[in-house]
Amino acid sequence: MFNKFCKKQLWECSKDLSAVAIGKTPAETVIKNAKLINVCTKEIIENTDVAIHSGRIALVGDASHCIGDNTNVIDANGMYIAPGMLDGHIHIESSMLSAREYARSVIPHGTTGIYYDPHEICNVLGFKGVEIMIKDAEKTPLKAMLTLPSCVPAVPGFEDNGATITSEDIREQMKLSEVVGLGEMMNFPGIQLSNDETHAITGETLKADKIVTGHYSIPETASGLNSYIAAGIRCCHESTRAEDALEKMRLGMYAMLREGSAWHDLKEVSKAVTQNEIDSRYAVLISDDTHPHTLIENGHLDHIVRRAIEEGVDPVTAVQMVTINCAQCFHMDNEIGSITPSKCADIIFIDNLENFNIKKVMIDGEMVAENGKMLCTFPESTYPEYSMNTMHVGEKITADTFKIKTDKKDKVTVRAIEIIPARVGDYERHITLDVKNGCIESDIKQDVLKTFVFERHNNTGKHGVGFVKGFNIKCGAMASTVAHDAHNLLVIGTNDQDMALAANTLIECGGGMCAVCDGKVLGCVELPLAGLMNTKSAEEMSQKVENLDKAWKKIGCDIVSPFMTMALIPLACLPELRLTNRGLVDCTTFNFADLEVE
Repeated sequence: MFNKFCKKQLWECSKDLSAVAIGKTPAETVIKNAKLINVCTKEIIENTDVAIHSGRIALVGDASHCIGDNTNVIDANGMYIAPGMLDGHIHIESSMLSAREYARSVIPHGTTGIYYDPHEICNVLGFKGVEIMIKDAEKTPLKAMLTLPSCVPAVPGFEDNGATITSEDIREQMKLSEVVGLGEMMNFPGIQLSNDETHAITGETLKADKIVTGHYSIPETASGLNSYIAAGIRCCHESTRAEDALEKMRLGMYAMLREGSAWHDLKEVSKAVTQNEIDSRYAVLISDDTHPHTLIENGHLDHIVRRAIEEGVDPVTAVQMVTINCAQCFHMDNEIGSITPSKCADIIFIDNLENFNIKKVMIDGEMVAENGKMLCTFPESTYPEYSMNTMHVGEKITADTFKIKTDKKDKVTVRAIEIIPARVGDYERHITLDVKNGCIESDIKQDVLKTFVFERHNNTGKHGVGFVKGFNIKCGAMASTVAHDAHNLLVIGTNDQDMALAANTLIECGGGMCAVCDGKVLGCVELPLAGLMNTKSAEEMSQKVENLDKAWKKIGCDIVSPFMTMALIPLACLPELRLTNRGLVDCTTFNFADLEVE
């Protein structure tokens, strides 16, 4: 596959690399005295040199004969060196940062490449949004490998979003040099039921000889999982049990072990490796969704490697899981993922394997970060007007909008969504609530709150109504336009007045997330770029997110990353019960469900 992500194509510089390796031509750069983490053989090799030319590695071993008068010699002083780390599944939009600012945040933490799925912005703006991400990422040294959004909308017929992507679209977009595969195929029922269009989307990817990435979120590892993998789907990041991850690896699927800001799956799924005597080559560490405060406070893949080591994964094995394993998953190990001759000179310097502190970061032979700071600047970005004006709610929202009427007199039993903190799943619960003046109300004592989803792309005026349990909110309301995957306007609250304030606050600022109480806005993260991102720095956004987190705590919420858990309430491809702008969806049968239980 043509690789536009390296400084030079190998055929352009192979003659020079061979000449450097044999000593005929001096190297541009030589790293001396390093402890090489060799991910090919799972060993650490002391006193290793690396000769670099044309952005690629010419020699690994003793490079004394590669040094000339103008060679830049870097003394590693016994530090470990490893290949630059690769995130095999990430949604940049979930960081709330532009692609440019995201790169600035993760590169100093040792991330040199990402396989990103921009299906968030694609659900809002279609391929015009994807183009914005491509152009933004190109201004940075980060290798941003694009996996095309596959499910836009995520579950057709159950929600309204801002765009529709067809197999014909995929066929055309696969021609882009930035594209290395297909983003997560969330429509696993479509795969299993042999839906023609679903298989056409994966088929166009396979015709282009590119990778189909997966999303298999149910705890079934028999015929259903086999059916899914048989369609050519190569990897999956949705394992929440060790047995899920293990069975996927046994069936030749790359199990992507997730540890994001809200989804803390690694503690459980790492057991697939640590408690079984298996080859870990099909295990990959990924983040999926990472908020700016996590990037600032903990880091990116370096944090996830540390977490894997804490869970008992051997340090070198953990490094393999973010380098060569990931590169092999995407058929790119001939270019990246190891420190070996001919590969891109993407190299990180680590002081020790216990704390895994990244001291220096090199991409294509250039030192781009040191001691947690970028050494280079990126060109400024501008964004088209349409991308900053995406709040098209086709109804005037007032307190009366949030009245839920019923024919029942005193009591009514409703279906409610019970969240699971730090996990992507939820439970369907049947809960009895009071009826007052012909309307169903929130019940703080039972921790059950009104929940609304408003269509915000095409002025349709559609909204869905439900209830959610598990946030421990005692007063006020919350709203978000980060509401996967259609990213409509989601509002949850204890009372109608605050719910209206929360909704209108986001309509006025162009989207984002907010928490209100007693008629006052306690915290707001403005996300004017597609209602998903801000163009400010990670440091500025981290402060805004921290202030919002404090606001959530003021109104009673005590769970980790509550706004990220909240954002999954409308995602109708995750079990068990979800709410979209069209209504409640039973995600075990994929049918709409009535609010009231007869």
